[in-house]
Amino acid sequence: MSDPLKGLSGSSLRTLLECLYRHELTVDQVLPALERTSVADLGFAHVDLDREKRCGFPEVIFCEGKTPQQVLEIVQRLRQAGQDCLATRVQDDQADLLRQHFPEAEQDRVARTFWLAQPRTRERWAAGRVGIVTAGTADLPVAREALATVRAFGCDAELIVDVGVAGIHRLLRHLERLRQMDVLVVVAGMEGALPSAVGGLVSCPVIAVPTSVGYGASLGGLAALLSMLNSCAANVAVVNIDSGFKGGYVAALIARRSH
Repeated sequence: MSDPLKGLSGSSLRTLLECLYRHELTVDQVLPALERTSVADLGFAHVDLDREKRCGFPEVIFCEGKTPQQVLEIVQRLRQAGQDCLATRVQDDQADLLRQHFPEAEQDRVARTFWLAQPRTRERWAAGRVGIVTAGTADLPVAREALATVRAFGCDAELIVDVGVAGIHRLLRHLERLRQMDVLVVVAGMEGALPSAVGGLVSCPVIAVPTSVGYGASLGGLAALLSMLNSCAANVAVVNIDSGFKGGYVAALIARRSH
């Protein structure tokens, strides 16, 4: 007996519903096909193809712990589904393989990110303004991860580097730019004081990102994390240590909502 769903695994939801409407397929036949279109089973991973509809942005690939071939197959599946693809913590061997297959993609080796956008995404207008601020140059890898994430979301993003509290006058030079943003991502290690200083100068939300930058007593970013959690600036919220992606993601959600 022939399979009435043969060839439909890559069909759109609209096509499946039209088949159901014309009584070419039954409900029981359509349900498995819908499940296949929302989750791609690659054997080593179940790729969530429905996340953009639920959450506003496709599934993001966290590359640590994956082989280059596994990362490539996930990217290919997302591309096949017509989705944008952002990957974080991309290792050198993974980046090399992805570059061979997708030379048009944007890669930032400081941020360790990979961004492959659909044509419709590249043509859209930026929505919302996000400022990304670092206390020091050593915080750049985390800050650039946030930058890549914000831009993948379709927001306008600006990076302000090396304006930590050890020379607070450097921060004050950028005060007008900071006050024009819908949301700020402030990245700092050491004692993690910069988000509180920024929070006291602006009226927008401040997403604080602690980094593992610092000498021994910084405890791999724990000192900065605790300082930020105890900030007396009421507009400061905190994400995990070195989590530039999470800081950028939350900031982009806020910025897009504001527009």
